[in-house]
Amino acid sequence: MKTIISPQKLAQLTAHEQALFVERNPISKAISERANQHLMFGVPLHWMNDWSTPFALHVTRAQGATLIDADNHELIDFCLGDTGAMFGHSPPAVAKVLKEQATQGYTAMLPSEDAAVVGELLAQHFDLPMWQFAMTATDANRFVIRWMRALTQRPTLLVFNGCYHGTVDDVFVDLIDGKATQRNSLLGQVHDLTQTTRVIEFNDLTALENALAVGDVACVLAEPVMTNIGMVLPEPDFWHQAIELIHQYGSYLVMDETHTISSGPGGYCKANQIAPDALVVGKPLGGGIPCAAYGFSQNLATLAVATKQKAPPGHSGIGTTLTANVLAMKAMRATLSEIMTPATYAPMHQLAHVLATGLEAIIQKHQLAWCVSQVGARAEFQFCENRPQNGSQAEAAMNPALEHYIHLYLLNRGILITPFHNMMLICPATTHQNVQQLLACFDQAVSSLTIG
Repeated sequence: MKTIISPQKLAQLTAHEQALFVERNPISKAISERANQHLMFGVPLHWMNDWSTPFALHVTRAQGATLIDADNHELIDFCLGDTGAMFGHSPPAVAKVLKEQATQGYTAMLPSEDAAVVGELLAQHFDLPMWQFAMTATDANRFVIRWMRALTQRPTLLVFNGCYHGTVDDVFVDLIDGKATQRNSLLGQVHDLTQTTRVIEFNDLTALENALAVGDVACVLAEPVMTNIGMVLPEPDFWHQAIELIHQYGSYLVMDETHTISSGPGGYCKANQIAPDALVVGKPLGGGIPCAAYGFSQNLATLAVATKQKAPPGHSGIGTTLTANVLAMKAMRATLSEIMTPATYAPMHQLAHVLATGLEAIIQKHQLAWCVSQVGARAEFQFCENRPQNGSQAEAAMNPALEHYIHLYLLNRGILITPFHNMMLICPATTHQNVQQLLACFDQAVSSLTIG
């Protein structure tokens, strides 16, 4: 019989942990009160308030897998900037080139030799020959969607229910009772996104073919593994069959590897012999410096160039002034050449496996109907007995109150994991001892819920 967690007990324990957080973090509280005077919501971006904490935890410094907060607590960081610092905070190879460039200029709106080298390295890593850049993966996704609509002369974007592609408006469409519905949390959108965005469930080849058969889909935008609604792994051979359908109906596949880059130096696609037409990668590409890139097959690149050449003169709506700045190019060159290597990834994957199997053992010990998934250096637990097969199942498994309690319990004991869901990430600086500390603390958190 599976263990049932009492909502009343959960509420009591959460209140205790919130009080403990307030007691432990007086300086963060004072900074938060100061920030409230001139920052909306008291933070630089409103979602920075969406953690489980009563007020924002403030950071003073970070190195490797360690983060120091304003109250001088040393935290083991398994969040790592939600993948932005996947190779650790201030990786030495990136810190070195940034220091060297510090007095040599940051941005010029002109390319340097680094740009050519980064293009070569991206082609080697991801097996796509032609590349362009953005400041964030959100921008890269937005630019790719625009390119795809322009070169296909098709208006429709196809996404999977519960998808994550940053803050691109076009993807904020959910499948509710079988009907595409614009997400009601999207602020200020005046257009009906359902007119040009179609949404289906992940792993559903029949729905995919039906959506493509209309003949108006420019591209399918997807993560190879859904990550932000909770992990949803592709069924065996799903992507190979999906690609056949996508091409059969004259559409293209764009893979967003922003999170699944945890799978290896070439991302999940290369590790699993999946060949997208275009690919987006961001967050850790510059070792934590804001940057992103998107790559095209030779066929797509040829079509894109021809489309631009045929267009009237003027701004295309693609690219921003600080995109591909000199500093970002330095950081990307260092990351791609010195950090994103098989030798870096191998121990990260091994330690993530230790974490995933350890979580599974604790869940089994406490007879909980939860599951664990691993994608390379990324592991996640979900509040359902079997791994979800689509976004609807993953969303149904979410339990915000339970999630907040576990996150806050861990944080109060020096361990930080990703907010919004239960993701943990291993970086090169993470140690076996760090993982064992996380597992011991997770066991204690679960015990507090299930005993007595």
